Amino acid sequence: MKILVLATNYPRTDGFISLQYIHTRNRWYLKRKIDVSVISFASKTDYLLDGVKVYTLRTYEEKLRLEKFDLIISHAPNIRNHYRFLRKYADNFKNIVFFFHGHEVLRRSKLYPKPYNYIKKSSIASRAITEVYDSFKLIALKKYFVEVLNKSQFVFVSYWMYEMFLKFTKIDSRLIEERKHIIYNSIGEDFEINSYDLKVEKLYDFITIRNSLDGSKYGIDIVARIALENPQYKFCVVGKGEFFRHNKKPENMEWIDKTLSHDEITIFLNRAKCALLPTRTDAQGVMACEMATFGIPLITSNIDVCEEIFNGFTNVGYINNEQKNIDIEKIFVKLTNNTHETKNTKYFSTETIDKEVCLFKNILKS
Repeated sequence: MKILVLATNYPRTDGFISLQYIHTRNRWYLKRKIDVSVISFASKTDYLLDGVKVYTLRTYEEKLRLEKFDLIISHAPNIRNHYRFLRKYADNFKNIVFFFHGHEVLRRSKLYPKPYNYIKKSSIASRAITEVYDSFKLIALKKYFVEVLNKSQFVFVSYWMYEMFLKFTKIDSRLIEERKHIIYNSIGEDFEINSYDLKVEKLYDFITIRNSLDGSKYGIDIVARIALENPQYKFCVVGKGEFFRHNKKPENMEWIDKTLSHDEITIFLNRAKCALLPTRTDAQGVMACEMATFGIPLITSNIDVCEEIFNGFTNVGYINNEQKNIDIEKIFVKLTNNTHETKNTKYFSTETIDKEVCLFKNILKS
């Protein structure tokens, strides 16, 4: 099987990380003998990453356009890149699979929290532009999805994501009922193979790991507030961003200004007694799923999508983002006193990637 994957951005060989969940999938595909090529619309050069071939748009137009692919996969389709590409080249492909991960089909003003004050994009003018763009985006994508319906399949990474898709695109669910699939994002292989080690010396009570600290939906302000209210605990925040250059860092918190690889994440998790990953909105939250599967006690937010995603995980507890003076100690003690020896396989590749591969094979049979 030979597939072409569309990605707005992609991890690079220099350590830059973006849309890691796409690369995680592609690595699993390779293990299942699928020939994977990626077009990264942000890339200026072609490269090979962990066996995955990554190309520029220009390379596709000059060379790959003549090759035959069994299907094309569009992850988080946007107007600027995916829509324009498919408008131009969709006739080259018999089958399209759309994967929906979040903002691409959401009206952000209705779901996303207000940006932090230091973020320039929080201006009234910028928010107005975003609202206009989202209105145009949803109309254009709805029209296009209906237009290519007969050769398309629609994959949603949670039931919540599917419900939001229907709500904001206003597509009649009957149109896509037989073409829609709920398949959760797979976690990285490191989190399947390795498990949380209680025997490793614990340097922190709580650890928070984010690629970026500046998105208000990731709730670093909530983490900082909890740290201030609980000076008896030691907190660690790992991630790049400007948040603590504009907000005072609690004295009982260590901030490590870097982005971690999967290998490094497991090392850091083993140094902490509990992971703290609040969120204000998400379609799944792959990193939180990786942590929960790894086995570390995890505290996240009691929003609908988190309660769906972590159903069945005994090592996960919840907080109310809006509650003042969150009683984190009660949740912390309960989670860290319990033993969670059985590894939850909900996000293993056998439960996620295998479903995707089965879908691809069924598409080619039809």
